Amino acid sequence: MNYAATLAVVVMLAFMFPVSVRLAAQLGVPEALTASVLGAVVIFTLAAYGVRWQVNRHSARLALLAQAREQVQADPENPRAYFVNGEHLGAMLLRLGRRREAAEVIDRYARLGGARESEIVALQEALGTAERRQRRAREAAAKKQAGQAPPRS
Repeated sequence: MNYAATLAVVVMLAFMFPVSVRLAAQLGVPEALTASVLGAVVIFTLAAYGVRWQVNRHSARLALLAQAREQVQADPENPRAYFVNGEHLGAMLLRLGRRREAAEVIDRYARLGGARESEIVALQEALGTAERRQRRAREAAAKKQAGQAPPRS
């Protein structure tokens, strides 16, 4: 789930809290009021921790990405410089949605003399999967704009 979706959930919960309190007051059930207040507090707390967790996870990914880029800049001819904590720079970029940049890194890595063929193949397959996923999403958006239903997967 991305940040926009997370924030949309928090906004929805913020809207539902007063609605549920008003509904409980109209029904005259004080337990419902107490339960909805407690539920809203719990949900807001969970949402806040969820957002914080996602931000911290994204920051950690960006820190690893920066570390991998520094390693590659320091020694671009060393195939091991493309790895941080056992993860390839190209895979990190793909996970962050930076397909073009990942393709360039994978191509550079494939041209190195000490690069393993199995790693190159795995990275190229991951890149191909990301490209197919993006192409399907583009086609579905174009069909949706044209008024057709998106294809089922």
